[in-house]
Amino acid sequence: MYTSLNRNAANVYKQMGVQSVVDGASPHTLIQLLFDALEASLNAAKGAMQRGDVDEKGRQIGKAVRILEEGLKAALNQEQGGEIAQNLASLYDYSITQITLANLRNDVSLLEAAQNVIAPVAQGWREMGQTA
Repeated sequence: MYTSLNRNAANVYKQMGVQSVVDGASPHTLIQLLFDALEASLNAAKGAMQRGDVDEKGRQIGKAVRILEEGLKAALNQEQGGEIAQNLASLYDYSITQITLANLRNDVSLLEAAQNVIAPVAQGWREMGQTA
């Protein structure tokens, strides 16, 4: 489902300022870190939106979209992942659309819609790591 190297995932997360955590992390851990960073960015974007902080909202939404596009979606292995990878790519595309619309419309409910579809995937990923 995800590529074994996850270079894009590692690069995106490194750019978030956590080099020491990324170095030596397993591919599973890298994806988990991306899910965690995505959740944090979406929560920060909601807070900024509610405060009317346009600059911070834009920064956080930009981070969230990059995590989805350059990290999670880019790490999918379409050949090995088959239908699951295709479904995840569609879910990530949907989330990117909702986040982008949330930014344009200043609509917290659209950010929450993205969070609601990503949360079960992130939770499943977290639980897989606990049983491995």
